[in-house]
Amino acid sequence: MVLEHHPRLRAVLAGGLAALYPGLGHAMLWRWRRALGWFALSLATALLVVTLSDVTVPAGGLEGALELQRQLPLEATLVMLAVSGLNVVDAVRVAREQHATAGSEPAAGTCPSCGNELDEDLDFCPWCTTRL
Repeated sequence: MVLEHHPRLRAVLAGGLAALYPGLGHAMLWRWRRALGWFALSLATALLVVTLSDVTVPAGGLEGALELQRQLPLEATLVMLAVSGLNVVDAVRVAREQHATAGSEPAAGTCPSCGNELDEDLDFCPWCTTRL
């Protein structure tokens, strides 16, 4: 995989995907629990902010979402941006951490790239498809 040899590109891509949609950067890094956790935290934050704010929820679609954003107070928007920002920072940190630990000696029977358990009969990782 090209991203294994370019740690900076991998970190930038993870951060960009995390900014695009909460948890997506972590999913790219095969960190499923973190991805679901960030998605759930972002969704819960948005629901809580909308519920606690004195806004009327407009009809669906892009126009409705933009109208809802215009109605939210500045404090509510800042809270949601803070959660999104922390998501991006964590995705970049995890990508860098994975690269740093990939260079170290992996435990026997684990993939040097993703750290998951290997099948001895295969010459690649069944989780991330890295050639061994």
